Amino acid sequence: MSKRIVLTGGGTAGHVTPHLSLIPRLKEMGYDIHYIGTENGIEHQMIAQIPGITYHSVKSGKLRRYFSLQNFTDPFRVIWGAFQSIGLMRKLKPNVCFSKGGFVSVPVVIGAWLCRVPAVCHESDLTPGLANRICAKFATKVATTFPECAKALGEKGVNTGTPLRPELFQGSRAAGLAMAGFDGQKPVLLMTGGSLGAQSVNKCLREALPNLLPKMDVLHLCGKGNLDESLLNLEGYCQKEFLSAEMPDALAVADLVLSRAGSNTLSELLALHKPMLLVPYPLGASRGDQIENAKSYQRQGLARVLMQEDMTAETMTAALEELLNDRAEMEETLKAYPVQDGTEPVLELIRKAEKA
Repeated sequence: MSKRIVLTGGGTAGHVTPHLSLIPRLKEMGYDIHYIGTENGIEHQMIAQIPGITYHSVKSGKLRRYFSLQNFTDPFRVIWGAFQSIGLMRKLKPNVCFSKGGFVSVPVVIGAWLCRVPAVCHESDLTPGLANRICAKFATKVATTFPECAKALGEKGVNTGTPLRPELFQGSRAAGLAMAGFDGQKPVLLMTGGSLGAQSVNKCLREALPNLLPKMDVLHLCGKGNLDESLLNLEGYCQKEFLSAEMPDALAVADLVLSRAGSNTLSELLALHKPMLLVPYPLGASRGDQIENAKSYQRQGLARVLMQEDMTAETMTAALEELLNDRAEMEETLKAYPVQDGTEPVLELIRKAEKA
């Protein structure tokens, strides 16, 4: 009889993407893989169609930090989700549970704990999110991307890095140049803001193009619906809404990266040794995790940071020119960083939890 694992996590792509790195290795290790998520969440879109994965839906509430009438009803959804998870755990009898966080993970990890199924969690940000702070109480170990987070979690925290997709390391610089229409004579700046883009950064980068293009080519991933038709034929500038299969090639061709400071993106850029200028989401747009992530990278010499409130075409140009001048030094710092791809360290924690 094969071993069985339950995976959970959702709400955002960042709570699901690391599973895509682990699933092929878990299959190689002989696990029968089940995933517990919500019926309509992004985790369902990303996971349910993967061959060999059995997907189960449970109820869950959102853990909000602001006033909402749903704050009075969602705790009951979490409780109901926990009962559903208990039923699934009793039915599936998994050897271990792995949670990537997000609000759906709370009832699943609690259900695993009540059924004496060991659970391992993973936290990508510098400080644990609310869901993982709750789940940590019921987990055997919490893997982390940042050493500061592992330290804050005490004896349960283990700094592993983030599991990364192997295809990220298989990009071709030549293919990236061909895709963008660049000749390779100038350094290439890649700007990425996620599938929806980063509107304020998009606007500022385009304003800075007259100053940037004499010194670098720009591959701009601007997000769905954010193409600027007036710039379609601008030499040295290529804009794409988003990339999927070609993303490894875009990363391979990049000499510099301009990005938000989401933890999964940072982990990928670190492992690929890409000098980066980070513009974290401002505090009002998030819980402040991107600011903390970016400042940690800056302290360690892994990135430069430009706060959104300080961002203008002039300050962006100056920051990117400085990064271009210092990129060789930063590349050496990135290469020397002790934690890179977290796939194998996380799998080792899962193995140990299963045997405990």
